[in-house]
Amino acid sequence: MAGVAVRSQTSLTKAACRISSPTTRSYATSIPARAHHRIVIVGGGTAGVTVAAQVARANQLDKPDIAILDPASTHHYQPGWTLVGSGLKPLSQMQRPLPSVIPPGVKHYPLSVSNFDPANSVVKTSEGVDISYDFLVVAPGLETNISGVSGLSEALQDPARPVSSIYSAQTVEKVWKNIQALKQGNAIFTQPAGMIKCAGAPQKILWMALSQWTRDGVRGNIDATFATGAPVMFAVPKYSQALESLRQQRNVEGLFQHNLIAVDSKSNVATFKNLADGGKEVQKPFDFLHVVPPQKPWDWVAKSPLADEAGWVAVDKATTQHTKYPNVFSLGDASSLPNSKTAAAITSQAPVLVHNLLSVMSGKQLNAEYDGYASCPLLTGHNELMLCEFKYGGVPKETFSSLVGGQEKPRRAFYHLKKDFFPSIYWSSFVKGKWFGPKAFSQPKYP
Repeated sequence: MAGVAVRSQTSLTKAACRISSPTTRSYATSIPARAHHRIVIVGGGTAGVTVAAQVARANQLDKPDIAILDPASTHHYQPGWTLVGSGLKPLSQMQRPLPSVIPPGVKHYPLSVSNFDPANSVVKTSEGVDISYDFLVVAPGLETNISGVSGLSEALQDPARPVSSIYSAQTVEKVWKNIQALKQGNAIFTQPAGMIKCAGAPQKILWMALSQWTRDGVRGNIDATFATGAPVMFAVPKYSQALESLRQQRNVEGLFQHNLIAVDSKSNVATFKNLADGGKEVQKPFDFLHVVPPQKPWDWVAKSPLADEAGWVAVDKATTQHTKYPNVFSLGDASSLPNSKTAAAITSQAPVLVHNLLSVMSGKQLNAEYDGYASCPLLTGHNELMLCEFKYGGVPKETFSSLVGGQEKPRRAFYHLKKDFFPSIYWSSFVKGKWFGPKAFSQPKYP
């Protein structure tokens, strides 16, 4: 997942990400009941850590005084989960202890946010600690709602069942095991209706599985189906057309506007709701099922004063500043920014947010604008990748088109960007505030 804005909290249930209650926490002596910081960042994933690092590196503040709130112990490079599920990389290379990723000088509170009080510039936590701020950046990612599909949680946890998902660190290794185990039968790959992290990821694992089965000499024994709640293969027309051609060439059945609602792992039957036919239920037997669970804003974000009607943090799509509270900003998966939720998008969002945050802090006008850039390095098989890059409105914004022509054609060079270069640059530069996506190492000018 190239980058869905990455959240460091990842588990089968939201509760698994929470730390102990106030009565049992062992860090009570080191965390006061109340604290104040100039900049408070909610979320220790890609977005939150990158913003903290870029603010610190900007050298615009004498005393940055930055704090990050996140209860997770591990920081995940989620775009790498496709590589793990495809057998290309070990999971160990896609994660690190969260404290090791927090920028030097930035305070980390292992606390769970329960609510926001923006009128008083306070973040409230489940552990009873209130953190006040001068400026707030909200970047907690989104919730992978496994319980949103009946029977899915049980199927994922059962090692004997041929059901897996690259959308969780706890289930991603099972994907590769199931791909290797399948020699014949029906293979179904799903994508839910609605907003998800990296809308190309459900296809990445499809194409990689087909490629692996071809290598193993069993592809002719497998009937593959791509069942998506969307009406087309991809939201950007240029790439959607190319992917539709690929689907037909590779003999993959397309079930469009079919949304997975239930998994019966005893009988190995998946139930879909046909959104184009009044919600009529369709049942499909499977011998392999890869599921992308529905996703949604965290409840404590959606029910807060910061959220819009859909539950995302309401921000201006150009400046990333909150539409009501000028000392609040948001980026990544939790924000209302109307583009793909990818890690690549954060490479362009973060510099804009940091520029405008520093402008507000110094009493200047906001003049940095985000154009909606996002990228989906879409694996289409071993040694080939379609590098989809676009901005608001589904308009292509391709970095290498002047050199190689249209990027809708899968290329080996792009494959190695995804497999080898991006994971390395993520740990060495991206989360350290030194990598700016299409602008590479060119640090932007700050106010």
